[in-house]
Amino acid sequence: MEEESDIDEFPLDTSKAERSLWLMKCPTVVSRSLQMPDSSNSTPPVAKVILSLDPLSSNDDESSPQFTMEFAGTGSGNVPKCYSMNMYKDVVPMSVFSESAGGRVSVEGKILHKFDMKPDNSDIENYAKLCRERTKQYVTKTRQIQVIEDNTGTHMRPLPWMNKKKLSGKVPSSDTRRTRRDRGEMEEIMFKLFERQANWTLRQLIQETDQPEQFLRDLLKDLCIYKNKGVVQGAYELKPEYKKAGDEPQPNT
Repeated sequence: MEEESDIDEFPLDTSKAERSLWLMKCPTVVSRSLQMPDSSNSTPPVAKVILSLDPLSSNDDESSPQFTMEFAGTGSGNVPKCYSMNMYKDVVPMSVFSESAGGRVSVEGKILHKFDMKPDNSDIENYAKLCRERTKQYVTKTRQIQVIEDNTGTHMRPLPWMNKKKLSGKVPSSDTRRTRRDRGEMEEIMFKLFERQANWTLRQLIQETDQPEQFLRDLLKDLCIYKNKGVVQGAYELKPEYKKAGDEPQPNT
């Protein structure tokens, strides 16, 4: 009941419902310039719209008139002063409403044309400068100064592990100093090593053969069995088909 009483108190004002209006989609810099505070009528115009027509065009010519908006004053920075307004006649029927401070709703008119604004070609250089300025401001990190309350010097003193990390660089791989042997020759060496000892770890074989780690891994994959469990966990043992008959090497202790 309360809502119905409010509607009766402030009926919808439709006296301007048939007035034709333009709907304009504009950049943010233009929107700020058009939002002028309420003042007297002595305020100079903010901008002017220029309509360009071709007097030689026939009535059958479907080319639309050209609209341009020019802002008054010098403005600030590299903000463009001239904008092209692309007009669209085929728009969805829409109406514009307003609400006063007292809560009275009025119909201000209906949308006749829609315009999309873009910087004019004559002012495209200023627009490019404005875009570069925005990009520079976006990527520039703002530095902040903060006062540390409990200033015991802990945050300003490098810790021991920091110095070690800074001094320690990348150590070149030891594989770069090792020369890879012929595979047949390496297989003979591997068989002799496993005759001497039944189980070998990868680290032990690298020290014994002085061969690249990846080369030994590939060789062990073909010749040996990797022990996942037991006392010799993590070691390699020769596959049964490569062991000599009656030759049982003593396991390493």
